[in-house]
Amino acid sequence: MSDSKSDGGDCTDHRTAVTEAEVEALVKGICFKTGPPRALGVELEWLVHDVDAPQVPVTPERLEAAYAALRAVPLRSPLTVEPGGQLELSSPPAASLMECIRTVSADLDTVRGALAEDGLTLVGIGHDPWHTPRRFLHEPRYDAMEICLDRTGPAGRRMMCASASVQVCVDAGHEEPGPLGHVRRWWLAHHLGAVLVAAFANSPLIGQEPTGWLSTRQLLWTEIGADRAGAPPLDDGPRTAWARHVLDSPVMCVRQDGGPWEVPEGLTFREWTRSGSPRPPTRADLDYHLTTLFPPVRPRGHLELRMIDAQPGEDGWIVPLAVTAALFDDLEAAETAYRTVKPLAERALDRPAPHNPLWTDAARHGLADPELREAAAVCFAAALGALPRLGATTEVTDAVAAYLDRYVARGRCPADDLLDLRRDMGASRSGRTGGTPADRRRKDIRT
Repeated sequence: MSDSKSDGGDCTDHRTAVTEAEVEALVKGICFKTGPPRALGVELEWLVHDVDAPQVPVTPERLEAAYAALRAVPLRSPLTVEPGGQLELSSPPAASLMECIRTVSADLDTVRGALAEDGLTLVGIGHDPWHTPRRFLHEPRYDAMEICLDRTGPAGRRMMCASASVQVCVDAGHEEPGPLGHVRRWWLAHHLGAVLVAAFANSPLIGQEPTGWLSTRQLLWTEIGADRAGAPPLDDGPRTAWARHVLDSPVMCVRQDGGPWEVPEGLTFREWTRSGSPRPPTRADLDYHLTTLFPPVRPRGHLELRMIDAQPGEDGWIVPLAVTAALFDDLEAAETAYRTVKPLAERALDRPAPHNPLWTDAARHGLADPELREAAAVCFAAALGALPRLGATTEVTDAVAAYLDRYVARGRCPADDLLDLRRDMGASRSGRTGGTPADRRRKDIRT
């Protein structure tokens, strides 16, 4: 288990400077690798809380001891630590949905068992409802990131240190046009993404108080800004649009072999290649720059869908993984999803996600929005029809069907449960509701 994300290589790697034209060619070549959709992956971020007292922050010393023990645990999926001490489990590329689920489920069982020995547990909520952001990792990457993100306000620190997500990774798709073509999948990801935000919103609280948004995590990404956490316009081909976005996005930092990293203000990668100052950028700098951009859909050879809040329960992550896989990798379901979300595109007003009215409504209102609710119902039904064709077990299809009945059909999402629980607990403290003390103790915001 490493303690942080890869920084794209040592600063001394690839000393040869890259030109603007070389950067454009490299980005087009490495970020969209086309071919038949064959692999699937998921990256699961988790908050880590005390089992018996989740409202009390876990001390850094206790986290460090628990994570040191985890380093000795054999896992098939890489396990990393986020800047606030969250854990992320990233599956290896899987040849099928069930292979992905079985691998990650087994690894999660192992991680949970190890953490339980220290009285800790994994919690699936999109933003920590209790704790203020506190950085656990102190190293040059996150020192620079904090300085950079602080320029746009407090959202960056909350995102770094108090958020968690389910990120689904699908292949870029065929080179040829059609439902499984990379152009269609790129477009679909940016519009179906709003439906996924709404259906799986699970972060309505900060400091135990409602924010007015069902996905506060998505709100925070929006507040970080379009240049760092926004998508490129969809008015051009995916490769051209993304290469332009990469070049015109600001550099987070200029890494140094020793000492603190420089954090320039307003320097785009394009300007860096042209000026060569404070030093000429290299291929390693480009690789690193790509890891500092956080759009809702990030092309990394495959497509990384980053908009889904972490889900409650031990297996809650399986539903968004299964639904997303079905809607992207099953030919019939992908066509249904495309037709279903196409009318929603008008609400985006040709503005890139997530900085458009469609995504704002999804994050604020969830499936209380009638159009998003209708689209989600159609897409979930299509996914249910596709899952047996993808080899899903009865347990997986039953979980998706149960989610459809519990949430989608009712215009609800997990965030509504958190708000209901908060309301019930507040009423209980005020003596306005019945129920025995044992009933009230059984209520748990984490499940």
